[in-house]
Formats: sequence, structure tokens, C-alpha cells
Amino acid sequence: MSCHEIEALRLGLMNVLGVGDQHARDHAEKELEGHLEGPIEALVEAESLAAIERHLDAALVDLEETVAAMDGDDPEYNYTKGRLLEVRNAERTVQRLTAQGESIVDGLGESHDLLHETFPVEE
Repeated sequence: MSCHEIEALRLGLMNVLGVGDQHARDHAEKELEGHLEGPIEALVEAESLAAIERHLDAALVDLEETVAAMDGDDPEYNYTKGRLLEVRNAERTVQRLTAQGESIVDGLGESHDLLHETFPVEE
């Protein structure tokens, strides 16, 4: 059993953040063999946090539908429900990462403005 959504998210974040851990990438790609379609494939290929958020949401919808269609007595039901919880947690984590990044950008803008207020530049 594998949590394809989490492995795909790892690869997408590696793209966005420029993480070059080839061993981790190879491991994740091996786990995803035969499952690269739809939101999983889109997550793997994501190149921005906005794209990751969109594709993770789509993967979450697919996983919610899978859990809803499963019989509670299915031996994989609890594992699949656990995957759903972890993907929801991951979604919140990516949202926090995006908010933190936006805060940094805003802070840099404020620093830039303050610098110009303190040391005006004549044009």
C-alpha cells in the first residue's frame, strides 16, 4: 500500500522549492509507477504552490470519493481513511506555507518602502 498523494506532493514541493535530493525523488517516482494520472500526475509536475494547492485539492476529492464508496468492512478501509486524514493535513500545511511565503513577500515590500522613506532617491 502506498500513499500516492503524499509521494506526489513531495515531488511537487521538491520542484517548487528546488530540492535536489535525487534519492528521495527516485524513491517517490518508483512508488508512483503506474499511478501517474489525473491529480497525482499533476502534483508531480507542479511548479508553483498555487498549482500544488489546486491539484492537491483535486486529489483530496478523488480520495474522499474512494473512501465514501468503500465498505467499512473492507480490509483497506482504515488505511484509506488514514490516507484521507494525512492528505487533509498536508493540504493545511501547504496553505500555511503559501501564507508564510506571501507574508515574506509583503514584508519585503514594506522593507523596500521603508528604505526609500528613510533614504529618498531623487530622480
